[in-house]
Amino acid sequence: MAGHGNHCSFVLLAEFHILEGAQLKYQFPQPLGVDEGVLAMSMLPDGAETQLDDWTIFFLNQTPLNTISPVLALESPEVKSVGLPGEDTAGDKPELLCVLNLVRTKHDKSLDRGAQVLALAICTRHPFIQIFKPFLLLALDDYLLDPSQDCLARLFDAVNSMDLSAAPNLTRHEKLVMRSSERKDIFAEKFAHITAQQSWVMGNSTSVTKTASQHKSTNSNDSYSSFEEGILFRNKEREKHQDDGRNRRRENQHVKERTEFENMAHSQFPHGQNSPSDSSFSLGGSAVWVGDESGLDLSYKERGDASSVTSLTANSTLVGSTRNRRSTDASSISSHAQGREHSYRLPHSQQNFPDPQKRHGIVKDTHFYHTTVAYKEYHLPINMPLSTFPEEVGDYSLITLIKTFSVHPVVSGPVHPHLHTNGPQTHPIIVLFNALVTGKRIIFLGHKRPAGLVSNFVLSACALGSGCGAVLRGFTERAFPYANLKNRDEWEAVPAYIAGVTNPIFGTSRQWDLFLDISTGSVMVSKDIHSNYPTQATVGLAGPIIARSGTLKAESSLGSEDEISRMTKEGSKTDLSKDNNADKMFIEDIRTAIEDHFGESLVRMRFTEYVTRFVRLASRYEEEITGTTTFGFPSVPFTEVLGRPPKLGSGIAFSDEATCLKELAANAHRIEAWRKTTSYRYLVLDCAKYHTNSSIKGFDVLHQLFRLRYTKNMSDSEALTIMKSLADGVKTYDQVVELLASLPHGGGLMYLGFSLFHQKEAIREYTVSLFNQLRAYPVGVLFLQALNHFQRYAYVRQAHAKERKMVLVAAENYQQHPQITENVYGKNAMVGNQPNGAF
Repeated sequence: MAGHGNHCSFVLLAEFHILEGAQLKYQFPQPLGVDEGVLAMSMLPDGAETQLDDWTIFFLNQTPLNTISPVLALESPEVKSVGLPGEDTAGDKPELLCVLNLVRTKHDKSLDRGAQVLALAICTRHPFIQIFKPFLLLALDDYLLDPSQDCLARLFDAVNSMDLSAAPNLTRHEKLVMRSSERKDIFAEKFAHITAQQSWVMGNSTSVTKTASQHKSTNSNDSYSSFEEGILFRNKEREKHQDDGRNRRRENQHVKERTEFENMAHSQFPHGQNSPSDSSFSLGGSAVWVGDESGLDLSYKERGDASSVTSLTANSTLVGSTRNRRSTDASSISSHAQGREHSYRLPHSQQNFPDPQKRHGIVKDTHFYHTTVAYKEYHLPINMPLSTFPEEVGDYSLITLIKTFSVHPVVSGPVHPHLHTNGPQTHPIIVLFNALVTGKRIIFLGHKRPAGLVSNFVLSACALGSGCGAVLRGFTERAFPYANLKNRDEWEAVPAYIAGVTNPIFGTSRQWDLFLDISTGSVMVSKDIHSNYPTQATVGLAGPIIARSGTLKAESSLGSEDEISRMTKEGSKTDLSKDNNADKMFIEDIRTAIEDHFGESLVRMRFTEYVTRFVRLASRYEEEITGTTTFGFPSVPFTEVLGRPPKLGSGIAFSDEATCLKELAANAHRIEAWRKTTSYRYLVLDCAKYHTNSSIKGFDVLHQLFRLRYTKNMSDSEALTIMKSLADGVKTYDQVVELLASLPHGGGLMYLGFSLFHQKEAIREYTVSLFNQLRAYPVGVLFLQALNHFQRYAYVRQAHAKERKMVLVAAENYQQHPQITENVYGKNAMVGNQPNGAF
């Protein structure tokens, strides 16, 4: 992430002249070296005079005609040549420049046409171009008052004065974890270096923070519950009656010696990994208390109340939940609960985070980096999104895209196997996705609609095809969010272009394969689709054709195009267009979520999962056809051979073989078409780099999570091998984040948490070990907090039991070899206690 400068490469201003048409008036700090007429027409769209304000977006460095060549060489990274990972330098090309353009119509009766049409644009390499909109609004107002190039210079300097050097630079997995969580304190530890004087930190006084936390009104999504205070807090009156007789029976010399050792062991435990009852779970947050947990009996009296519960930081708030009263809101805390807070606070408790990371100290969303930039006398607040991928440009909306093109459930035009994976019943959004990944020419028409609206649809389509930027790439480089007649030859020459237009003349040109009308919500396939993309015979994928060795019998291929056409038209007689088609069920789930008012983040994560699954399915298909795959894991089941250690499965998993055959058959044509695109070549390069840099080695995490989630009759041996591999292979921070990024959206650790109830003790122990390792990091704590009460209770109970067992074993060793044990756990031990159990 760049600090000062390099945010804005150029500033452009265009104006419509009544006699000369669209004219590019200023280019600052120097000319771009691109045809000025093309730039002016891109900045002043058709029908701009009908809109008071309009936003358009277009790209530079896509084609030879719009590639910049400034007179003075720039050292900024956005114009130097960069290539794909693994490519030779001969294939290098300039990085894409995003152009955000503001068009304004100022009505003035004194002018010849009664109005003045201006456009002001900035060129930047950042995909989150929406953060620059306030600059353009103020700068254009400034220019209307003082029409000179000085206004462009002030805008250029103001944008480049923006300091983003303190913004966290997240990895791919961290971005996925961030966008999958709605918590506004996710990765708060990455803001530790930001001082309390900055705008995103609340107040300077601890007393003010504490008062605010006691009266703060929260909802279930924003509650910052500590992990297990509630599970460990006991009813004092019940505790007294239960412990009176128990303590008398245990007062013997052996217990006294054991207790004496426990105090030493807890203060000097070798790994610095404290039990779930220590202060590492408070995190300055609100505790959720389950009032009566009679099933938990760990003999806390031997250790004392203070050592058996989670310490609370100075500003934490305890929320009570008893049989007669349940509350999860800090604002409704009772005086009785407040009394418990003081009774159960450890005398030597310490805060785990500095002030900027306190859960109640954060008043703004950590999904964004918050800063301010001065423009003249204004201080503009800037909220830079931290989880944006390069293929996600602007503030697009998948919900708007889906709603618009779900009006007509049937796509008009011919049925083509590349596009219609469910026959004629294929949903328009699935047809659009198939057109994107198979490299078809796509046009969005918005007749008499703002050009900015058309641009957003194109950008949404790019995000749709790429899995919201997290899976595939190569879409924005062939996207023209606003295209016109002036540069028609340029963008129509780009293979598989994605263009947005406002002129209906493009609908009659037939230089497209898929035509989407924003005004009517209709989707049309070109009548020439079969001649432009003739369907080739594919290897059959039905019934016994697939050999489990990973290869296919060549003699069982589908023969002619007539057979393919007949199979497509008679979809009702095949499995390709049944109601249980995977694509159909997926899009119905998405539509239901939208109708139930779920947000944009959920829809985006679901499409990320959908594209990920498509890629894994393509890997399986490629393996079946060629015997190997150039990306992804090989598709093998779990194997267990007598005398050898069991081997985990990998690759995409299905509930049964029949479902696998049906999916491969339904997707064979679009996968074959996708394998010929640039997007496929990019993925092969990216996957090689991904597997090299992956933190979790040796097994396919997604496969194991799928098996745990969907398998009905999993053997104990497979479950044990999965949990053991996760417990042994997920220990470092990068490994923890990679696992969390692989979890299904909305499910979190729930499916792993079910292993806490497995009948086999070893599986339960490995699950506890895995959760203990997640608990070593703040992000892992947040996911553990999201477990339901049953799983949280089971984890805490088993974690304490495991620790108790370890302490008893250590106590016996101490009695047998006291001198050796003192040396191991003595003051000179190399590993000490760390916040959150980190080591």
